[in-house]
Amino acid sequence: MDRFPGHKFLPYLLVFPSIFVIAIFLLIPFGQAIHLSFFRISPFGRMAHYVGWRNYIELFQSSAYLQSVLNSFLFAGLVIGIGLTLSLFIAVLTTQRIRGKAFYQVAFIWTYAMSPAIAGVMWALIFDPSIGVGTHLIRNVTGYRLNFFTDSVGAFTLVTVASIWIMLGYNICFYIAGLQNVPHEFKEAAMVDGCTPWKSFWIITFPMLSPTTAFLIFVNTVYAFFQSFAMVDVVTMGGPGRTTEFMVYKIYRDGFDRMQEGQAAAQSVLLFIMVAAIASFQIYTSTRKAIYNR
Repeated sequence: MDRFPGHKFLPYLLVFPSIFVIAIFLLIPFGQAIHLSFFRISPFGRMAHYVGWRNYIELFQSSAYLQSVLNSFLFAGLVIGIGLTLSLFIAVLTTQRIRGKAFYQVAFIWTYAMSPAIAGVMWALIFDPSIGVGTHLIRNVTGYRLNFFTDSVGAFTLVTVASIWIMLGYNICFYIAGLQNVPHEFKEAAMVDGCTPWKSFWIITFPMLSPTTAFLIFVNTVYAFFQSFAMVDVVTMGGPGRTTEFMVYKIYRDGFDRMQEGQAAAQSVLLFIMVAAIASFQIYTSTRKAIYNR
C-alpha cells in the first residue's frame, strides 16, 4: 500500500537531511580516518609517508595503548553495571506512592542537564586535595586523604563515580517511563497468586523493562567510550600515570599533543570498530528475549 500516493519521491526527500548529516559528519570523516591510518605524517613538513599496517601493528605492541584499552573496558563496565543498577533502584523508589513523588523524580533527572565539562569542574572542586569539601569529609570520617592528582585508584574512582552521576538522570528518566508502562493488572494478578513484591518485580516488572534496559546499555556504552572525554580532560587529563587515559582521550593526546596523527587515526578506527561490534552484540543478545508486547 502506497502511503504517499502521488508523491513518489517524498519519502526519499524526507530522509535526505538525515542521510546528508550522517554522511558529512560521520561517513566522510571515518573514511578520511581510515585513509590517514595508513600514513605517517611529519609534524613539521606535513609530509605523508605510506606505512601500510605499521600503525596498527605498533598499537598492539604498545603497552600504553593496551593499558588504555583495559582502562576503557573497566570504566565502561563499571559505568554501565553500577549506573543502571542504581538508576533502576532509584526509579522504582520514585514511582512508589509517596508524598512529593514528582519532586523526587525531577530532582534526580536534572543531573543529565549538566554538561560533562561543567560536571567535571564541579566534582574536581568538591574533591580538590586542598579545599575540597568532599576530601575533608572523607578524611574526617575514614582517615583517608584523597588526592586524585597522585592517587591512581582515587583518580579512576572519581572519574567513574562522576560519570555514573552524569548519566544517572538520563537512565532514571527512561526507567520511570518504562515502569509506568507496566500493566497494573499483571501485578494485581501476581499479588492474588501470593507473590511478594520482590518476586513480582523480578517475574513481571523487570522482564518488561528489557527493551528499556537494552536501549540504556547501548547509550551508556557510547557514553563510556566516546563522551567521557570532557570529564577526563577537565578532572585528571589522563593521569596519574595514564590511569584514566581512556581510548578516546589517548586519541586526542597522540593526535594533538604528540603529533602522531597516523597512529591517532588508527586508534579512532579501532575504537569505532570495537564500539560498533560491542553495541551490535549487546543489542542482539539483549533484545532476543526482550518483551515488547504488553
